[in-house]
Amino acid sequence: MRPLNLLLLLLLLPPLALLNIVVGSVSIPLSSTMDVLFSGSCDSDVWTSIILKTRLPHTVTALCAGAGLAVSGLQMQTVFHNPLAGPSVLGISSAASLGVAFVVLLSGAIGGGIASRFGLFGNAALTISAALGAMSVMVVMVLLSQRVSGNATLLIIGVMIGYIASAITGVLKYFSSEEDIRAYVIWGLGSFARVTGGQTWVFAGILGVMLPLSMLLAKPLNLLLLGEQYATNLGLNMQRSRMLIIASAGILVAVVTAYCGPIMFLGLAVPHICRGLFGTSDHRILLPATLFCGADLALVCNIISRLPGFEGALPVNSVTALIGAPVVIWVLLKR
Repeated sequence: MRPLNLLLLLLLLPPLALLNIVVGSVSIPLSSTMDVLFSGSCDSDVWTSIILKTRLPHTVTALCAGAGLAVSGLQMQTVFHNPLAGPSVLGISSAASLGVAFVVLLSGAIGGGIASRFGLFGNAALTISAALGAMSVMVVMVLLSQRVSGNATLLIIGVMIGYIASAITGVLKYFSSEEDIRAYVIWGLGSFARVTGGQTWVFAGILGVMLPLSMLLAKPLNLLLLGEQYATNLGLNMQRSRMLIIASAGILVAVVTAYCGPIMFLGLAVPHICRGLFGTSDHRILLPATLFCGADLALVCNIISRLPGFEGALPVNSVTALIGAPVVIWVLLKR
């Protein structure tokens, strides 16, 4: 039954990806979509441009981001023995937001909003600033994981770092112009549409390397389920394993947040969905299952956010919250 469920999650990816490319505010026939995907062009240059420059990059981004957040969420929940731990538990998402705040809000305040009005803060600047903020905190947390023995202590430190980052961001907002605050808020809503052009394949390439590497951590993750003392007796190097798991989850979260903004609930909800669906805690099954399920769910959320009839696109976080919040409530009631 478990291999069948895993196969089903994998087989759902192609049709969901195709739906992401077909569905949108502009109606494009399926035959024309297939022509563009397989031959690179169709009768309409406009349709070709929409598919290749907009919908295909958005689809690839959603697929990779969903997989990355789901796997990182599973790793965090296991290493901290906390069913409500998510990818943002170490303060990495907050640090990425702080990096963007420094670029958008602080620079705008110093320059009187002139720079933001002339569009100097494009996607590349936001991506770089978010990546620097997230990676700097991730390095700190990895170093702390070597010195701090208890998971609870490390978890609290991560939460405190998140509070500090949020407090600094609040101060920057106070001294910023309305235009800069609006730009920052829009970034904070999260979007799979932010990654375009060559950035898409850089983003997919990074996650294409990190996700297979994260599969190699199945054995230490399984041992951690037994408890630290028992895992140590079985020969697991706790500090080294914890550092590798935190580094893996941190990089995945940092990359996704840098390119897509803070995407909520996927990393928190998907591991619980997979545990219920597969009825196991074996990470040899859960890691690929969360990868496929996270990708599937992100593609579904992307379709909903871009349903025909909507002008533009709904914020992705609004859609993911509608799916993720009931799962969190279910976990609280169950435990």
